[in-house]
Amino acid sequence: MMFYTRVSVLLLLTFPAVIPEVVDFSKCSEFFFKGKSPVITGILENSKSQNNQYKTICQKYENAYRFATLYDTTNRIPVFSAYKVTVDKQIERPDTTWMNEPQLEVSSVEMGMPYENQATDEDFNNCYSSDELNRGHLFPSCHSGDEVIARSTFTYTNTVPQKKSFNGGSWNRMEIDTIKLMAVNCRDEKDKKVLAHVLTGAVPGKDLLKYRVNIPSFMWMTFCCYNNKSPFSRAYWAPNQDEYNNDLRINEITLQELQKNLTENNIKVTQLFDKYCT
Repeated sequence: MMFYTRVSVLLLLTFPAVIPEVVDFSKCSEFFFKGKSPVITGILENSKSQNNQYKTICQKYENAYRFATLYDTTNRIPVFSAYKVTVDKQIERPDTTWMNEPQLEVSSVEMGMPYENQATDEDFNNCYSSDELNRGHLFPSCHSGDEVIARSTFTYTNTVPQKKSFNGGSWNRMEIDTIKLMAVNCRDEKDKKVLAHVLTGAVPGKDLLKYRVNIPSFMWMTFCCYNNKSPFSRAYWAPNQDEYNNDLRINEITLQELQKNLTENNIKVTQLFDKYCT
């Protein structure tokens, strides 16, 4: 049994929306280190999707590309979002509305049907007390360069069901800690401003939210940048589970360990960043 949100075309037109462009990542290569997107066997190669289940999205908001997302329409969650960090402190969370992306639902929208390929508000309504889940950003608004970019992150193609205590606990602390780490170690050679390329992703789990949206089993994040002309990188991996210790922190791992973890969980990554970054 599946639950859907009945949404009319008229109502869709009233929603704010990121205008996604489902094109290969070469169109928004700026969000990948040295312009090269990850390579995932059978899923993503040469910046192009290798399987119709997965969509390469250049996320456009207010007439500019803000980040990139590899999106899984079957599980209705992103595989990863790629973005740049250009700030040295946390950006305040904006007061904005969660957005859907009608371009992923062309036939459904034209017929006034519900969203088939992505999560909606309805999927998350009334789930907090029963499942202790909330909307977890992959590209977090606190990593955004300004308020416009921060608002662009509030789209369901950048969102997964995340355990509430984990999202607000060790995962949130990791997001804040990495900003500080990048501020010290990731400076552009020319103007000395912060510049780091980040990938944040989710590994599909066995459970579904509202019989529709996959609840990830693991979350991961990694970034690469230049530090005095040398590559600097960090990686993080953690289970998406309830936390009962308010002081938990996510341990750093190597890129090689992250790649091994992903491969063991059926995401056969052969390259996360350009080989220059290890």
